Amino acid sequence: MENSNKEVAQGKTVEIIVNGRQKMVSTKELSFDQIVALAFDNPPTDENSMFTVTYRRGDGNKPEGSLVKGENVKVKEGMIFNVTLTHKS
Repeated sequence: MENSNKEVAQGKTVEIIVNGRQKMVSTKELSFDQIVALAFDNPPTDENSMFTVTYRRGDGNKPEGSLVKGENVKVKEGMIFNVTLTHKS
């Protein structure tokens, strides 16, 4: 079985893509907030700013989807995340 289909072993670093940029992580799961932090150096925290997180090339039982604040996702080599900032008006 090829490495990209295996669960991330503790301490092993894998490459993911966040908003088109390569990122290296060494955790089995990432939270919504961790993904936002990887996407933006200084993410806005005001009440009018909202983030949308989507992913693809994920774990076998859920290869694509979206996350909301408070959720986590299993990380896999080559996984792609898109994080979009929206401002309420």
